[in-house]
Order: sequence, then C-alpha cells, then structure tokens
Amino acid sequence: MTSTPAAYLHVVRSGALTTVQDAGRPGWAHLGVGRSGALDAPAARLANRLVGNPPGAAVLETTLTGCAVRPDRPVVAVVGGAGCPVRVDGRPVAWGEPVRVPAGAVLEAGPAVTGLRSYLAFAGGLEPDAVLGSRSADLLSGLGPAPLGAGDTVLLGDPAKPSGRVESSGPAGPSGPAGPSDPAKRRGPAERCGPPSAAGPVPWPGAPVELVLPVHLGPRHDWFTAPALRTLLTADYRVSPHSNRIGLRTEGPALERSRTEELPSEGVVLGAIQVPPDGRPVVFLHDHPTTGGYPVVGVVAERALAGAAQAVPGTRLRFVRA
Repeated sequence: MTSTPAAYLHVVRSGALTTVQDAGRPGWAHLGVGRSGALDAPAARLANRLVGNPPGAAVLETTLTGCAVRPDRPVVAVVGGAGCPVRVDGRPVAWGEPVRVPAGAVLEAGPAVTGLRSYLAFAGGLEPDAVLGSRSADLLSGLGPAPLGAGDTVLLGDPAKPSGRVESSGPAGPSGPAGPSDPAKRRGPAERCGPPSAAGPVPWPGAPVELVLPVHLGPRHDWFTAPALRTLLTADYRVSPHSNRIGLRTEGPALERSRTEELPSEGVVLGAIQVPPDGRPVVFLHDHPTTGGYPVVGVVAERALAGAAQAVPGTRLRFVRA
C-alpha cells in the first residue's frame, strides 16, 4: 500500500493575526504552561464538525481582517465564527457551510462583518508539529507554531485518517493515564474524518451586542473597597482595543483597592479578572500567564468566554454576580 503524499496549506495573506489553534494544552499550569487553544471554542468545534473532523482538530483562527490560503490538494473547508465574506478564487461561496476548494484555488476569509475571530476548518485538520500534546500557538509563551505570515505552509491532515488532539506523555486526566497511543482506537466511526454526507444551514451564534460576564468573586475581592465591588457589578464598561489573546482589557471606572501592599505572585486561571495599577479590570483569556502579582477580584465562568472572543472594541460590557 502506498502512502498518501503530504499536502500543504499555503498562506497567501495572513491578515492582522492568523494562528493555528486546537483544544489547547490543559494540565500543564503547574509547570508554568498555559492552556492556549481557540478563543471561541464552540465556533472551532462546530467548524470541525461540519467538515467531519473530531472537535479538537487544529484549525486556523483569524482576527478581524481574515486571511487567504491555497491548498495543494482538493479539500473541504468551512469558514465560521465571525461573519465575513468567503470566496474561492474570487467567487463568493457560503459562509458557515462546507465548501469544496480545488487544488491550487485560493480560499479567502474576508474582513469580519460581525464579531472578531473567524475559524477555518479543513477536512483532516491541520498538522503542524505538536508541543505538549497540542498544535496551538501560545502567543505569550511562544509555544507551538508561530503566527502565520504570507508564504508560510501548514501540513494538511489526511481526511481518510483520524485527526484531532494529539497524544501526549504529559499529565493524566481526571479519569487516569492517557489511553492508547493510536487515536483511532479511541474513536468511534462517527469521529472519523471526512466531510459529512449532507449539511444544511447551521445556526451559528451571533457576535454580542452587549457582553455580559457572570463573575464569581474572589480570591482577592477583599483587597478592594465595598464601593469598588459595587462598581464592578453595576457599572458599564467597554471592550478596549488593546485586548488580545492574553486578556480582554476594559475601559471604564477604576476599582479602588482597600489594601495597597504588594501581593506575592500566585496562580491565576482562565477567566480570572486581574486588576492592574490603573484599576481597570482585565479578563484573562486562553494565552494568559499562569501566575500574576496583581489581585484577582473575581473569575468569569469559562462558558461565558466565547462571547468575549467575538466582542469587538467598543462593545458594551457588564459584569454580573454569578
């Protein structure tokens, strides 16, 4: 039996920021390695589902201005997440639905019309070298593949083979050590790669007009005055244009601290609301540091963070008690 020749995705236009992302690398925080992974995880999972991939297969995540890529073999692809025009060799095609891209044709995801981050999934997934069990780019630590630029290439997975989260010799999950080294042994037929036999219109979540983030106060809410906590849970904030994959920065009233001494660095988690010296809350996203020395006033539930990934600068933001 002859093996299928390697096929690649060639980057024609990288846009403002295009990275490879999958489900991330959880379980390494004790070694100072953050999770990373797709910021809008539900959008990445849905895009993978539409091309027949397992939910954790690697995709492209683009920010605001989209990107253009050219496969050197025919491939089924989906562009989802932020709403944007989609073209194949200049011809408009469906957004949010599987499209067939011929070998050598250019698939372009245009600038976002609604939302902020688009996801490009390809049948078979993407297969850059994995680091600690993930193909995700972590912009803070530099782990994983670098942000893509024009002229770069990314290995395409084979749609005839299983794809998704790579095996790791890292920490065991809550149910015990990692399973068999062959991913095919851990997946049923429904999780094999390849485009679905049929797909109709899919209801993608819309970008938030107003972002409402439920907050669990603590662990350092006692470092803030009572009026500051009322402000946090009642004031209107706006999403700052200085937000990125590390954190969603805010514009709005500052939070006054009741304690002014230095806080020794301590662990922080996804969704932590850290308050730097200017008093404006910062919500940590997937490329956040694993430790920090500014007080964390509360934590946003992970399920609410997909909306933060699609909130454009200037979006109204409210924190509410979870």
